This record gives sequence, structure tokens and C-alpha cells, in this order.
Amino acid sequence: MAGAIASRMSFSSLKRKQPKTFTVRIATMDAEMEFSCEVKWKGKDLFDLVCRTLGLRETWFFGLQYTIKDTVAWLKMDKKVLDHDVPTEEPKTFHFLAKFYPENAEEELVQEITQHLFFLQVKKQILDEKIFCPPEASVLLASYAVQAKYGDYDPNVHKRGFLAQEELLPKRVINLYQMTPEMWEERITAWYAEHRGRARDEAEMEYLKIAQDLEMYGVNYFAIRNKKGTELLLGVDALGLHIYDPDNRLTPKISFPWNEIRNISYSDKEFTIKPLDKKIDVFKFNSSKLRVNKLILQLCIGNHDLFMRRRKADSLEVQQMKAQAREEKARKQMERQCLAREKQMREEAERTRDELERRLMQLKEEATMANEALMRSEETADLLAEKAQITEEEAKLLAQKAAEAEQEMQRIKATAIRTEEEKRLMEQKVLEAEMLALKMAEESERRAKEADQLKQDLQEARESERRAKQKLLEITSKSSYTQSMNSSTTALPTDLPSYNLISESLSFDFKDTDMKRLSMEIEKEKVEYMERSKHLQEQLNELKTEIEALKLKERETALDILHNENSSRGNSKHNTIKKVS
Repeated sequence: MAGAIASRMSFSSLKRKQPKTFTVRIATMDAEMEFSCEVKWKGKDLFDLVCRTLGLRETWFFGLQYTIKDTVAWLKMDKKVLDHDVPTEEPKTFHFLAKFYPENAEEELVQEITQHLFFLQVKKQILDEKIFCPPEASVLLASYAVQAKYGDYDPNVHKRGFLAQEELLPKRVINLYQMTPEMWEERITAWYAEHRGRARDEAEMEYLKIAQDLEMYGVNYFAIRNKKGTELLLGVDALGLHIYDPDNRLTPKISFPWNEIRNISYSDKEFTIKPLDKKIDVFKFNSSKLRVNKLILQLCIGNHDLFMRRRKADSLEVQQMKAQAREEKARKQMERQCLAREKQMREEAERTRDELERRLMQLKEEATMANEALMRSEETADLLAEKAQITEEEAKLLAQKAAEAEQEMQRIKATAIRTEEEKRLMEQKVLEAEMLALKMAEESERRAKEADQLKQDLQEARESERRAKQKLLEITSKSSYTQSMNSSTTALPTDLPSYNLISESLSFDFKDTDMKRLSMEIEKEKVEYMERSKHLQEQLNELKTEIEALKLKERETALDILHNENSSRGNSKHNTIKKVS
């Protein structure tokens, strides 16, 4: 009995040692993960696990979002996961999203994974029309998205229709113009081709640098009412708090920058903003739910902390991350340069090989033509020799006949002619014989001349044959030399520096001189960026003018009209906020 009690005790103690768990599904912008969590875990435990899994160190921008009763909420770090008002069924789903946005993406987003997550989120918001984007900027952003996905443009690979299945433009923009998908693709591809040489992270950063200047970028909107009951919108972003008309989310009526706000508080559904300048009236408004006020306060605290943090010296952790990012960027830049040089050498070697192959084919054709000419010369020489022999034989035969005619004439002269008639006939025959002999002599002379001419032609034909043989010999010697050159050149690319060798040559320490050089390069990049920005603006205006004739005015939304009015006045996101602050 004692043994049974002991066994039950050990079993129960073993059972107590196993913690209770629940399943959580985390959805990022491009993946889903499942984790088994202990019931005692707080929000920070789960958040840290997700960040470690993603390799993310810039955690202060992100949070775990869930929806409760049609209202967005964020997991609190200091509260147990199960103590949140989350559904009871498993797996419990949270979305890992950017909660706070940077003022300047290029300066603040250090890690490549951070940039990538922001790129995916902002891109989705633009396509879902949660961020208003004008048509010409939509095309430019689409070209950077294509560069990030497909790499450098290659007309042999990226043929017409390769973007047919891609979602690159907001539906509002597509419906606004009488343009076919092929016409949109043509304009996107034209800009895509200009981004050659940009890596994925560079293309994504260019996307963010353009997107961060859009009026609705990074703004969380909430429906509120002022004391008079007027419906308004409250916008919370990295720069401060903004009050909008419900029909105009682009241009705020009033703005409170974070550095000009003394206090923010709420009581039940009433929210109070106290400016730093006590002469300015306190701004009070009411939201629809207490839960919304809590969310607004969370966003205000987080954005204000980041606003103040940006204006202080970087922490040691951020300095280390930035130093590592600079080293990594320099290393990748050197790798890309080495790979570009290797690619260029390969292309040059291939061009040389193609040129040698072309030259070899040309020499082969010349050799074939020379052979044919030689064969024709030999045939002509044989015919001329045969003709000369026949002509010589004919001349001999004619000479023999002429001699016989001469003998016959002499014999006739020697014969006694009895009668006058015989004498006359004989004279006539003699005359005819003389004429025949004369003709025979002329024909013999002509044949002799013709034989001499044929001998001369034969001599020239043999001389042509000798020259053709000499040229064929020269071509044959050139062909063998070209083949040896071709074989050595074709083998060239395999002997070029490999990736492993490049990697070994990149192990070095960054010294002060390296940092100075890097700073100079960064400054140079800034100047180049300003020049590119000017060129980009010109391209945007050019595209806007080009497609303006295809616009369907009746399909313009209220935001399209407001944006056009702001553009015509020269108003931008930042100078508008300065005016209404």
C-alpha cells in the first residue's frame, strides 16, 4: 500500500511539473508561424520569441495586433497573453505588424529584415488604398516593387506580359484611366529598366523613401466628436496629433507636434490634449468607445517616446547595429562590385569568343570560295590545253593539205597541154588551185595564231591556279591559329575568380580611414540622390501629363480632387503640417 501511495505521489508530482500550454499562430506580412506558449507567459514573452525567430532587433517599431469586437487592439507587454480579451478557441491568432512608423526610413531602419517588413506592410496599405497614392507615384512605386522581386531587367527574360499576374497598382488608379493592362505594364517596365544594379534591399528602401512623403503614410485615424458634437477625425503619427475633416484625410485642420504637447489624458470617453503653451486652449474631444481612447493613448505614448528618442544620441545598441549595418553594406557593395567585374569579364570573354567564331566562319567561307575558284581554274586550264592541242593538229592538217595542193599544182604545170581548151581548163584549175592554196595558207596562219593565243591563255590559267593555291595555304594556316586562340579564349571564364575567393578577400577590419571614406561615399550618395530626385520629379510630371488625356474625370474620388488641389497650390505633407501647427 505504501508503494502504491508513493507511485501515485510521484505520478502527481510529474504531472504538476508539466506546464499547461496553448497554441498561438503569428501572421507576418509574408509568412505564418505557430508557437506553443505557457499559460503564464506575458505579452513580452511571446513578442520576444517572435522577434528572435525573425532575427529582428529593432523591436520598438512593432507589436502583436488582434481584433476584438471590430476594434483593433495590441498585445500589452506586461500583461498575460490569456488575460487579454482574445477568443477562447485555438490557435489564437495575432498579426505581427509595424505599430509605429519612422520619420525618416533611411536613417532609422537599420536591419534589412526591418526594412523588408515595413516595405511589405506599406505596399499592402497602398494597394488596399489605406494610404492614398497619386497615379504617377503609384507607377514609380510599382517599378521599385518589381525591381525588388525580379532583380535587374532583362528583355530576353522579362518579356511582354510578365507582370500580368502581379498586383502592382491600386484599383482606384486602374479604374481612373482608359488604359489596358499592357499600357500600364509598358510604363512600369520603362521605369523598372532604369533601376538596374539595385539590390532588393536598396529597391525596397527607395520604395519607402517615396511612400513616407505620402500624406496618409503612418497615420492612424480615429472618429471623434468635439464639444459641439461636430464629427472629426483624429490622426496619430510620428510627428504628432492632427485633426481632420472626415471628408479630407490629406490635409489636417489643426496639428499638435509632439514637442508642443504638455499632457495627454482621457476620462471615460473624453480625451484631453494640453498644449505646452498655456495661452493655447485645451483641446477636448470624445471617442466612440473607452477601448478606443486606450488605444489612442498607447499610440500617443509610443510615438512620443520615439519622437524624443530620435532627437537624442543613439543608444549603444543602436550604434552597434548601425556600425554592423555599415560594415555589412560595405561588404555587400564590394561583393556586388566584384561580381559585376567578374560578370563584365565573362561577357567580354564571350564577346571575344563570338567574334573569333565569326572570324573563323568567315575564313572558312573564304577558303571554300578559294577552293571553288581553284577547281574552276583547273577545269579552265584543262579545257584550254585540250583546245590548243586540237587547234595545233588542225593547223598541221591544213599545212599538209596546202603542201599537197602545191605538189598538185606543180604536177599540173609539168603536164603537157595538147589543146587550147585543155590549156584554158588547166589554167582555170591552176587558178583555183592557187586560190585554194592561198586560202589554206591563210587558214593555217589563223590557226597558228589561235594556237599561240590558247597557249598564252593556258599559261595565265596556270598562273591563276598557282596564286589560288598560295592563298588557300595562307587561309589554312590562319584557321589553325584562330582555332587555337578560340579554344584558349573559350576556356577563359572558368578560370575567373570564384565566389569563395571573393569572400576570403573580404575579411578586413574597418579603421578610421575606412570610416572617413565611407562617410565621403555617403555624402556623395546624398548629392546623387538629390539629383535623382529632381530627375524623378521631372519623370513623374512627364508621366502625369502623358496619361492626363486618358483620365476619366467622372471617376475621380474626393481624395484625388483634394490631392490635385494641394499639388496645384504647391502644398506637401510637411509644409502643410507646419502651417497648421
